[in-house]
Amino acid sequence: MTPVQTPPDLRALTTLRFLAALWVVLFAAWPHLDVAFTPIAVTKGYLGVEVFFVLSGFILSHVYLEAAGQGRAAGFSYRGFLWARIARVYPLHLVTLAGMIGLGVAATVAGLTVSESLLDWRSLPAHLSLTHAWGLASSAAFNHPSWSISAEWFAYLGFPAFAFAAWRMRERPVLAAAIAAGAALVLYAAFERVAGFSLTEATFRWGALRIVPCFALGCALYLIHRRAPVRPAALIALVSGIGLLGSAVLGLWDPLVVLFAGGLILGLGGLDNARAGVLGSRAGVYLGEISYSIYMVCAPVLLIGVNAAARLTGADDKKLHIIVWLAVLALIPVAAALTYHLVERPARKALRGLATRYGSGQAALKPQADSPEGVLQPSETIV
Repeated sequence: MTPVQTPPDLRALTTLRFLAALWVVLFAAWPHLDVAFTPIAVTKGYLGVEVFFVLSGFILSHVYLEAAGQGRAAGFSYRGFLWARIARVYPLHLVTLAGMIGLGVAATVAGLTVSESLLDWRSLPAHLSLTHAWGLASSAAFNHPSWSISAEWFAYLGFPAFAFAAWRMRERPVLAAAIAAGAALVLYAAFERVAGFSLTEATFRWGALRIVPCFALGCALYLIHRRAPVRPAALIALVSGIGLLGSAVLGLWDPLVVLFAGGLILGLGGLDNARAGVLGSRAGVYLGEISYSIYMVCAPVLLIGVNAAARLTGADDKKLHIIVWLAVLALIPVAAALTYHLVERPARKALRGLATRYGSGQAALKPQADSPEGVLQPSETIV
C-alpha cells in the first residue's frame, strides 16, 4: 500500500485550533460576564484542550510518523525532534510565566490582594522544567493554562513510543483507531471511578495522563488519513461537529466529546483546502496560527483587563456589562498577535537556527518549505 500524498497544509485544521482556543477563552471569561445564566456548552469549555490534544497527535504523525517509524534509517533524530518542540512552545511559556510573576509581584507591592497560589514559588522549578502537569507542582501557580504545555512535553518525550505502535498498525488503520478509542473509554471510566472526577478535568496533578488517550487517538486517526483522506470529508466533519456540540450542549459524558473531536479532525483533514470555505480562509488560518498565543495570554489579559474594567465601571463583584466584557475579550487576540510576532515566531526561528548552526539541523528540525509545519503547528494548549 502506497499512502496518498497529503496536502502540505491542512488549513481547516489550522482554523479549528482557533475555534478550540475560543471555546477555552469563553470558559475562562464567562464568570466575569454580568448575566444570570451560563450555557452548559460554555461550562464544558475545558474540553477545548482535548480537541488540541487529539489534533496534536494527528499533526505530529502527519509530519513525523513515517520518519519516526523507520527510525534513523529515515533520518529521524529524536534530539532534533525535541529541540523543534522546545523551539515551538518554550519561549512563549517562559515569557508568560515571567509576565504572571511580574503581575503578582507588582500587585503585592501595591498592596493588592493576590491569590496565594499565583506566586507559589515552590512550583517554579516544575514550571521551568515543564513538568508541572506531572504531579510535581504543589499548586496551579503562575500562568495556570500552561499545565497543558507540560502535558504536551510529556507526549513529545513519549512520541517514539506512540510512533512505534502506530507505525506497526499502519496496514490496519481502522483497527488501530478502534483500539485507541476503546482504550480511551476504558481509561476515562477507570480514572473517574478511582479518582472521583473526570480525567478531562485534570490539570496540574494528572495533566500528563490526560493527554495520553487523546494523543494516541490522534495518532491512530492519522493512519486512516494516511491511507486515503476520508470521503465524504465534509459530511463526516459536519456530523462529528454536530455530535461534539450536541454532547457539550446536553452535558453528556466528556469522552463522547473526545471521540467526536477525533471524527471532526479526521473529516476536516480530508477537506481540500480550496473547498474548506471559511475554515480555509486567510483570516481563519491566521487566527489558527496565533491560537497558541491566544491560549497562553488569555489568563494575564483577563487578569489585567477584568480588574481594570471593574475599577473603571465600579463593578466590585467583577461582573462586567456585556459591552465592557466584549471589549476585554477583544484585547486577547490583539495581545496574542503581538506575542506571536514579537516572541513566538522569532524565538522559534532563532532556536531552530541555533540547532542548524551547531550541526543538529536534521530533518526533524528543518521541515521542508512545503511541510505542514510551515503552516500548521500542533497545538500545545489549554486550561
